[in-house]
Amino acid sequence: MTRILADLPDEDIQKLDALALRKERSRASLVREAIHDFLARSSDDRSWIDKGFGLWADRDDIADGLDYQRNIRQDRRPYDEL
Repeated sequence: MTRILADLPDEDIQKLDALALRKERSRASLVREAIHDFLARSSDDRSWIDKGFGLWADRDDIADGLDYQRNIRQDRRPYDEL
């Protein structure tokens, strides 16, 4: 693991220390987690989409999405009548 130096405003350090105290964790572990989360969200890796595609395809307890939409909109008039 590499050690880094970062200049942070005193106000941010105070908030970080308060959060660390509430969560019973170190300041460093919170910073590591924040950086990890930031990098995960900033990644161009979209493999999670492929992993999740069709995940519920074999479920019998979930109705067809289009049928569901049509059922909840039965009280509406078709657009061509407006």
